[in-house]
Amino acid sequence: MGDYELFKSKIFQMTKIDLSCYKERQMKRRIDALITKRGIKSYDAYVNALRTDVELMEEFVTYLTINVSEFYRNPEQWKVLENEIFPYLFERFGNTLKIWSAACSTGDEPYTLVMLLAKFIPLSRIKIIATDLDKQVLEKAQIGLYDEKSLKGLPKEFVQKYFTKIGSSYQIHDDVKKCVQFKQHNLLKDPYPSQCDLIVCRNVMIYFTEDAKKGMYHRFNDALKKDGMLFVGSTEQIIAPADYGFTTYRSFFYKKD
Repeated sequence: MGDYELFKSKIFQMTKIDLSCYKERQMKRRIDALITKRGIKSYDAYVNALRTDVELMEEFVTYLTINVSEFYRNPEQWKVLENEIFPYLFERFGNTLKIWSAACSTGDEPYTLVMLLAKFIPLSRIKIIATDLDKQVLEKAQIGLYDEKSLKGLPKEFVQKYFTKIGSSYQIHDDVKKCVQFKQHNLLKDPYPSQCDLIVCRNVMIYFTEDAKKGMYHRFNDALKKDGMLFVGSTEQIIAPADYGFTTYRSFFYKKD
């Protein structure tokens, strides 16, 4: 294939995606498989093809971003969010919360946040910022059409209230979609939103190196208001949260000191 270090540097020049921040063995294996599938023989030839072929470039970025997503993943954590975290946030910051769903994939997570928040406040007062690196998944998120498998963990009341069945798929209602603003965003290099009350970033940190994670935890802390909350995935508990200015509030929930 050629020199992987040189390949990483060329990809960074082209896309500002820093492959050095990802766990190398896992990422190199994924990229090698993609290049081989395309019948391309070397990293150099692949880079040249990426420069001229828009579809190939989109496929590459989509392949890098690991989009495994479903509504209400790890239900017990969403219950904690509903029963403890939201009431705490409303008491601390009032009824208009600034919430950022980072690495939101196909929109399952920000839409779940909207449905849960609607138990407390009207949809017209809910605004979620939802970001992801991958343009293609953001397009899917904005369409809001999901298969049955994506919804299997979602409480039935939400499915009945907020979705319309179309054939074997489910379309999320426009009044939920209007609550979410989707944007392309690179967690490793782009500016983070500021003065957030809640940041949700789940099941993406596992793909990054320890150094990359440390930098991101500091930046998440900077992006939160004092006493704001960071909600992470079920395999992503922060070791020594105090190093980043956090206190553990509940498992997977960290409060900014």
